[in-house]
Amino acid sequence: MALSAKMLLRQGQSLVMTPQLLQAIKLLQYSSVELSAFVEEELERNPLLERAEETPDQPATGIDALAEVQNLEAASEFASGEPQEADWNSDQLPVSSQALTESLGTDCENAFDGDRELSPAADQAKLDSLGISETAWSGTGGGEGSGEAGNIEAYIAEETTLADHLARQLAIVTPDATQRMIGLAIIDALDETGYLREKVEDIAERLGAPAAMVEHALSLVQSLEPTGIAARDLAECLALQLRERDRYDPAMQAMIANLHLVAKRDLGALRKACGVDEEDILDMFAEIRSLDPKPGRAFGSTAATVVVPDVIVKAARDGSWLIELNSEALPRVLVNHAYAARVSRTHTADDDKNFVSQCLQTANWLTKSLEQRARTILKVSTEIVRRQDAFLSQGVEYLRPLNLKNIADAVGLHESTVSRVTSNKYMATPRGMFELKYFFTASIAAHGGGDAYSAEAVRFKIKQMIDAEPPNAVLSDDAIVEKLKAHDIDIARRTVAKYRESLKIPSSVERRRDKQAQAARSA
Repeated sequence: MALSAKMLLRQGQSLVMTPQLLQAIKLLQYSSVELSAFVEEELERNPLLERAEETPDQPATGIDALAEVQNLEAASEFASGEPQEADWNSDQLPVSSQALTESLGTDCENAFDGDRELSPAADQAKLDSLGISETAWSGTGGGEGSGEAGNIEAYIAEETTLADHLARQLAIVTPDATQRMIGLAIIDALDETGYLREKVEDIAERLGAPAAMVEHALSLVQSLEPTGIAARDLAECLALQLRERDRYDPAMQAMIANLHLVAKRDLGALRKACGVDEEDILDMFAEIRSLDPKPGRAFGSTAATVVVPDVIVKAARDGSWLIELNSEALPRVLVNHAYAARVSRTHTADDDKNFVSQCLQTANWLTKSLEQRARTILKVSTEIVRRQDAFLSQGVEYLRPLNLKNIADAVGLHESTVSRVTSNKYMATPRGMFELKYFFTASIAAHGGGDAYSAEAVRFKIKQMIDAEPPNAVLSDDAIVEKLKAHDIDIARRTVAKYRESLKIPSSVERRRDKQAQAARSA
């Protein structure tokens, strides 16, 4: 067999993931926050990109148009006879009752009793005798001579962090600078829930201090508010709070030492460990529930992120639904072709032309990708609303089973594209804010062979049944299965248990015990 080199011409097809295609895929799966951050980076990087609101079409030019608008506003305010905004934000406050009456548009008859009959000169003389000048009121706005309105945000209380809250108390508790320094190191080692995850020995080694001194500083920090702070585990956190309430007796100590039995609600073992009867055990349970297992969570270290809906659904007068994209969640950018042409004409260097050409290509592709992303989101959202019309009008019980393939076949897209579109996207509906993936649920077969039920609707029915059960007739998982079959829902017992656990609902034995104890206490 002879080996030889040959040249062959072969035709084939292959998918090449270009940088532009990769960018379009990333834009599709970005949330509104991530998309805004990405567009901001592109605006800084690309000189040909501009925000859409930066270049409005103005019929008048610059200062003349602004002055005309300001004159019209002033004339309308004067004609209305109402006090203008500048009157309330002025740096100078009139000092006489007559000036106040004319300036603020209010009657001062019931005020300034002592100087109502005085003239403005007498008013000023009286203020001078008290050591108050007319300029003493200046600076209450946005700064003397600044001409700006008062900054309301400057008067908003600063958010107190857990570390600041504890540091202020520590400075009062101990005058010793060394103890304060060690205490601040302990405070810095706390996590957001208020627990001390670092060992005392490690802190002592890091600071070069004796372990006994660190232990003493830890006891000082644990004496601060909120109670239970700087605990090393859950048992110590609960013990600190019980000591403050003077309820850390031997029986409670035994229960705290056996928290694993409390989690299992093993009353028999707890009665033996604590040496009390079942009624006292239930009272101790109630007292432990009233404690805060995470005392540091009241001081959030990070601000909560506000969810901005990508799609807004409203009810129309004819009973249909109006679906529109949220303009606030869509970044609007424009390509400055005039600037690109001007730079290309004035710069003859090849590097400059290549840079401008590359920026223009990137800007055009970005705008097309943003437009395609918006169209795809609207198309998928419209199909979701069409299929989940009963949910929007009647509630969770009527949520239909839905998967990605159903939507992909209906709108002519691939399932992976639909998955990217529905990730981290939210829809504002008359029933609340929902992530688009919320509408995709598994199907539960009907007992009589009818239409299938969605898993979310079945989970909602289970919660309704458990909430309505009386204390003397608590439903077991088998009883829930039978009741669901009566509603034409075919479901297995293990599925009911899985749904119940996902709803954080205890078992029937625990629910019966809790409800009977609650009924006995209320009686």
